[in-house]
Amino acid sequence: MKKEYVRLNREDAVVLLVDHQAGLLSLVRDIEPDKFKNNVLALAESAKYFNLPTILTTSFEDGPNGPLIPELVEMFPNAPFIARPGQINAWDNEGFVKAIKATGKKQLIIAGVVTEVCVAFPALSALEEGYDVFVVTDASGTFNQITRDAAWERMIANGAQMMSWFGVACELHRDWRNDVEGLGALFTKYISDYKNLMTSYTMQNSK
Repeated sequence: MKKEYVRLNREDAVVLLVDHQAGLLSLVRDIEPDKFKNNVLALAESAKYFNLPTILTTSFEDGPNGPLIPELVEMFPNAPFIARPGQINAWDNEGFVKAIKATGKKQLIIAGVVTEVCVAFPALSALEEGYDVFVVTDASGTFNQITRDAAWERMIANGAQMMSWFGVACELHRDWRNDVEGLGALFTKYISDYKNLMTSYTMQNSK
């Protein structure tokens, strides 16, 4: 049976950035390191652009996982930050779940490291509790394509939607007339080829 189209709604969405930690990032091999970090920061800046509540969490920082990458700390100085002492599944941490419920949002946009654990476990737990879950595939990373694909299939089978950060931004924006320059500047910052589109647009509108 085909499921109805659940569209992202900026009024009902919260972004969950799970375990983007210095140590864990070194495990990501299914996407090039520079591209991966670029995508993580692009998703984070998209969250700020759309004024979405954003929750940060880390797992076992004192161990090999390491601290949250500094760019996210700087970007979200006032966001809820849940340093989990040991829970592998973020949903097992009471503070993390409370922070999500406090937003009152029902759409969870989630990304993290590694995909089959730090993303899949809370995503599946949230789906079980009735949330709509949107997994940002290119801002989530893991050891290789085999483990990534298995994780994607598991989440899809349980109702999660797989998206890119660019797709997330476009679906939230809905209509270019809302703000061409602002969204264009965001895309240009994180997609080098997008400069050509915005340069062309600027030239046409300066005539």
